[in-house]
Amino acid sequence: MRRVLIGATGAIVVATLVAGLGSTPAAAASKRSVVAAFYPIAYAAQQVGGARVTVSNLTPAGAEPHDLELSPAQMDRLLDADAVFVMGRGFQPAVEKAAQQRDGVTVDVLDGLPRVTDPHVWLDPVLMQGIVRAVQRGLTKADPKGASTYARNADALVARLEALDATFRTGLATCTRDLIVTAHEAFGHLAHRYGLRQQGVAGIDPSAEPDARRIAQLSDLVQKDGVTVVFTESLLSSRVADTLAREAGVKTETLDPLEGLSGARQAAGADYFSVMDTNLRKLRAALGCS
Repeated sequence: MRRVLIGATGAIVVATLVAGLGSTPAAAASKRSVVAAFYPIAYAAQQVGGARVTVSNLTPAGAEPHDLELSPAQMDRLLDADAVFVMGRGFQPAVEKAAQQRDGVTVDVLDGLPRVTDPHVWLDPVLMQGIVRAVQRGLTKADPKGASTYARNADALVARLEALDATFRTGLATCTRDLIVTAHEAFGHLAHRYGLRQQGVAGIDPSAEPDARRIAQLSDLVQKDGVTVVFTESLLSSRVADTLAREAGVKTETLDPLEGLSGARQAAGADYFSVMDTNLRKLRAALGCS
């Protein structure tokens, strides 16, 4: 099944959509089949692959990706694809285990990046460029004839990520506060890149339930550091974060870790860049940036 990221903008996606609308069955059959573990990788694969690929995102729109279990149909799709891209480092254990059974091109997009314990690298626009280049290399290996196309598309996407990095650097350069309290510790790379500190209600694994002591510690920290917002996530229950915010006397706001976008949001035009822009706006408001 061909998935198109509806919200994506720019010449690459326009070309993809136009090609898709006018393609014949033979043209569609000539596309390289690509399977991506979840949204950020699928987005990169579609942008870099353009009209030469059909991208399938294993994680359903709006679903939380960490504990994804594959259906038989998804397993078949993964095993038969021309190229498969996974996050690695235990981010999606079932997907990584299934990908090890393949003989074809399989890429762990964290290979080549600095060794990290936190796999949420896509929230750092600089590290996201490494994912784009890993996708470019994988697609080129699976489809050498498309090398120039993949290089051109990857260069364009990296240029947009460089511009996004510059926008974040400027937007977070002068702030009253530097501590962000988040539902789970997905924003460590982003925080490190732009001189912020992160404290998560849960750890890197969002399923970990914090105990009463942790909530009390965070409540004290929120009050001590003058934090005004506890950030929740759209794909996770906000119950614990709401409790923390209520105890500390602050408000809540949603900060999107971009682990998945609902179909409705994509249909409304949301994509990686629009969500990152929204995240920056919310961070600036919460941190009192000028």
